[in-house]
Amino acid sequence: MATVLGSPVARAERVYGGYAPSATFRLRLANGKRAFFKASYPAPKGSGVLWFMDHEAKNYQSLERFIRPWAPHFYGSFAYEGWHILLLEDLGPRSVPPWTPLKARTAARSYARFHRKTRGKRLPRSLSRTDYLEYARFWRTLGKTGELARTASLAGRRSAEAEEWLAVALPVLIALERALEKARPPFALLHFDTRSDNVRLQGDRLRIFDWPFATVGPAEFDVVAFCQAVAAEGGPSAERVLAWYEEVMKLRPAMIDASLAVIAGYFADRAWRPPIVGLPRVRRWQRDQLKECLRWAGRRFDLPEPRWLDAVTH
Repeated sequence: MATVLGSPVARAERVYGGYAPSATFRLRLANGKRAFFKASYPAPKGSGVLWFMDHEAKNYQSLERFIRPWAPHFYGSFAYEGWHILLLEDLGPRSVPPWTPLKARTAARSYARFHRKTRGKRLPRSLSRTDYLEYARFWRTLGKTGELARTASLAGRRSAEAEEWLAVALPVLIALERALEKARPPFALLHFDTRSDNVRLQGDRLRIFDWPFATVGPAEFDVVAFCQAVAAEGGPSAERVLAWYEEVMKLRPAMIDASLAVIAGYFADRAWRPPIVGLPRVRRWQRDQLKECLRWAGRRFDLPEPRWLDAVTH
């Protein structure tokens, strides 16, 4: 590690947070500089933990001219006895949550500048142009399989009320998720996983890390996912965050609608499932995001207020 960083490590401070129990440390080097250590380990048999460290390391290198200055500097990577280590610029301690209006506005405007840099531009052919389409069938699948009742069951005693609301909303949501399949350029480079545990705020810039899922698609998909996540963590409403983003770059209303529908469908499909071995916090966070997405959808699509969501617990 000292060979990669150019100096031995003098001190390592454990960093907690995020979905996966990865080994993450802030390092202080003997020469006074800092670095960030992120490592995957051989996952135990039966674990639901999946690692994408090789892909992430390649993305830091191949996409550097597109993701700088939002992404951290990539110092290097190496493997050791089944572990894969990434060494990156240290972006400092967690800055959100809590999300204040000032922080949310700063983050949204910087995120817009990130997308504006690549929107409509030529991007590497190695990046997928279809990853976002994998989200475009959840409502149809839930309706056909009868598993929508499982989503409603999250409301406990109010599950019948939830089923009634979902039955009314389903045709609207299906029509909107179909619209995502018709998305046309201009597309942008998408981070595809922008939430608070993958970002830091530095001045007027949103610094974004964890890049294994980078892809190409409608910027609206990235933006809607980010806006609802901020609101789900107690920040300003998704509509306010979206408005701040559009102070810098305007989006297509139809693609906002389609993105909101499919992201809500993803959480509707995931939130009721059993806990994932090795990832105990995921389902709770997915339930929080489901609630925020459906409340936003109710307002945006002129649906009845989904009051049953009050009964969905952590």
